[in-house]
Amino acid sequence: MNAALSLLARGLAGIDVEVQALAGTRAVLVGKRLLLPEGTGEERLRRAMVAHAVAHLRHSTPARLARALKPMGIAVASAIEDARVERLLCRDFPGLHGWFAESLAPVPDPLDLGFAALVARMDRMLMLPAWQDDNHWVNKARRLFDETVARTGLEDCDAFRAVASILANDLGQMRVRFEPRDYAVPAPYRDDNSYLWDFGEADTPPDEAIALQQSGALGEGCSHPSAGGMDEMEFGRYTYPEWDRKLERLRPDWCTVIEKLPAWQGLTTLREQATADSKRIPPLALPRSRHLERAHRLRRQWEGDDIDLNAAIEVLIDRRLRLQPDPRLFMRPGKGPRPSSLLVLLDLSASANDAGPHTVSLLDIEKRAALLLAASNTQGIDRLAIHGFSSNTRAEVYYYRLLDFGQPLDAASRATIGAVRGRYSTRMGAALRHATSHLRGEPAGQRAILLVTDGAPSDIDVHDPGYLIEDARQAVAEAREAGVHTACIAVDGAADAYVRRIFGWRNHGIADDVRTLPQRLARMSARLGMLRPG
Repeated sequence: MNAALSLLARGLAGIDVEVQALAGTRAVLVGKRLLLPEGTGEERLRRAMVAHAVAHLRHSTPARLARALKPMGIAVASAIEDARVERLLCRDFPGLHGWFAESLAPVPDPLDLGFAALVARMDRMLMLPAWQDDNHWVNKARRLFDETVARTGLEDCDAFRAVASILANDLGQMRVRFEPRDYAVPAPYRDDNSYLWDFGEADTPPDEAIALQQSGALGEGCSHPSAGGMDEMEFGRYTYPEWDRKLERLRPDWCTVIEKLPAWQGLTTLREQATADSKRIPPLALPRSRHLERAHRLRRQWEGDDIDLNAAIEVLIDRRLRLQPDPRLFMRPGKGPRPSSLLVLLDLSASANDAGPHTVSLLDIEKRAALLLAASNTQGIDRLAIHGFSSNTRAEVYYYRLLDFGQPLDAASRATIGAVRGRYSTRMGAALRHATSHLRGEPAGQRAILLVTDGAPSDIDVHDPGYLIEDARQAVAEAREAGVHTACIAVDGAADAYVRRIFGWRNHGIADDVRTLPQRLARMSARLGMLRPG
């Protein structure tokens, strides 16, 4: 049998290829020697193994340095390289396509979003032009692969390495977990890809199990390595509906909001720093909204809806004394400060960690602006809360209560706000619904949510860019029905279209220069305070 397979390999490769038996489950290509597992009894599978190895011998560059790649990147690049060399070989030997196609891994469960399942679905998409898959990442792999073929052809392996880098980065953003020790190439006829790589000088050994973190989740030099919340205090879990724009209805109990406090590590240091910072942060000058208040009566008016009895008595006295009486005999309601409750809702997604001016992150500027606003509320007339949110699919919408209504802005509160970190995504609608629920319990008066964000709503389990925008718009409408005004400050020059769609043309502002965020936040909060209670 091995002799016949050696002849097959020689006929396809044009060179001598030694085929030997190997005690194992996976084919291994070492130089010009192919080691096939002894337990492979099916002739079609052994033929496909030989043909695939020949594809590497003819079209792959062996032993490329793996030092610049993480294990997941190596696995994705290997799968893309497998597809590339098989297409090149099938171009010369079209009949081999059937050998490969019938030996692919079985179709995975559509609900399985693990790394191996996604790679198996990608293998099938790249092998079978007519095959359809509803997964966004898998379809992106086919699109990028086909675009690269059209642009550079199949011979430029570096162009396909770039495709693999994009796809591996996407998997990291999707937080797909990869365990090298548990992973095997899905297609049983393909070798273990050790032929392609030189791991001798790799910074990260290929067999080292890693837990991928989202790119940029904690930022440079961050002293808070906890990503999951073992060290975060959880207050409770709440379910909310979500608007499906295609079905045009709410999906009940679709999202889970998890209330938390930031991780406690470093809070002592942050509290000391916050105490010092509070002495340096000047308060913003906030105009006070005023409204007619019948409890506050203005006396001796030229006109009004009530008689000022004291003024009337003085008129009678002046008449008896033959003096000119004061004609201001009326009372009317005066204008007093409008009671209001404002909830500042910060977008704590990973993109907020991006550097702004002078290398300060957008999140740091957001937190400073919120602290300035809170420090300006010294008269205690307005009730102010500062909350934040991020999301990791609909099952995990994290909601942080950084400063609650009625809570003093002391060093501990400042430290809590300073401890929060940006990560994950921006499922805005669920966060707005939960913020609205907090405002329902506030005293009657002006109640408002002021959202600060740096991008459109998004999450890794949603691939329709308009889906979460429409859900956020629906959440704003629900808040309006509950008597809660909503507004937004977007630190995004391209935000006009989506913030106008969500919040309306009057209820948003765009901070093209992030350094103007504190002033814009103050002006918008003052404008919200002047609106009539909902």
